[in-house]
Amino acid sequence: MNIDSIRTAAARLDGHARRTPLLSSPFLDEIAGRRVLVKPECLQHTGSFKYRGARNAVAALDDQVRKRGVIAFSSGNHAQGVALAAREHGVPAVIIMPADAPALKIANTRALGAEVVLYDRAGGEDRDEIGARLSSDRGLTLIKPFDEPQVIAGQGTTGLEIAAQAAELGVTRADVLVCCGGGGLTSGIALALEADAPGMRVRPVEPDGFDDVKRSLASGRIESNAAVSGNICDAIITPSPGQITFPIMQRLCGPGLAVSETEALAAAFHAYERLKLVAEPGGAVALAAALFHADQIEGDTVIALISGGNVDAPMFARALATQGDPA
Repeated sequence: MNIDSIRTAAARLDGHARRTPLLSSPFLDEIAGRRVLVKPECLQHTGSFKYRGARNAVAALDDQVRKRGVIAFSSGNHAQGVALAAREHGVPAVIIMPADAPALKIANTRALGAEVVLYDRAGGEDRDEIGARLSSDRGLTLIKPFDEPQVIAGQGTTGLEIAAQAAELGVTRADVLVCCGGGGLTSGIALALEADAPGMRVRPVEPDGFDDVKRSLASGRIESNAAVSGNICDAIITPSPGQITFPIMQRLCGPGLAVSETEALAAAFHAYERLKLVAEPGGAVALAAALFHADQIEGDTVIALISGGNVDAPMFARALATQGDPA
């Protein structure tokens, strides 16, 4: 992984991925006690940054390999990204999703033309076994959700945009808070900023109790989560950081942050109230850290990603009901 692969991904995505803006609100600044810039990847195709990596990975495949189709594991956002990328290339897609994934994400993945295979995540059903069987039977190529170079490169294009947009605003130094699961987005952005905005420091943000990246960075070795489900931030719950992503994060990232479910919901409320954005809980954790963990952040400006907005109506109603109070 290097900056050249990210720049190549940017060329592949040109005219396909959206260049999402950097947004601000004086009300968010007041809560955080510093300038807050928000990168809303909830406005990306399929409602999350995942389209960037999926599109780049599918586009990078050899034509004959791609024609046989692709397969992916996902609780929803990577699923939709791969489904759309496959549809745009006219190839089949099979997505293996946990049965307890949000209904909206399952429905959207099917609507994008993918074949959805559900498995019992909580009951211990082995998605890898299902995927291996389907891949073997049909000749499908696996597009991993984060520990895959072409996926990381695609996600890294977000960092190229942050560097350029922040420079336009005169911002050269900031903590950049990134919603983090397995680390594909976090490591990709860190590589991009190392090249184009070395004064910025990436900070991974996770849900309480599922902070494997935070603990891994602290211990210097890959740590795992005890559970694989049980938090409303489903989009960023992974067992552990990736074998490819962790060394990048270890080299380039600052200490991780963790936020509560109520803080994520309150941040989603503020995103809607002040920026008119819809954020899912997992996509709002970076903003939650910016607003409610200001004592753990350095500098006069903080940049926070909203990584996704694919939230069911009942969950979004819970976010609105907080009225922005994280207690």
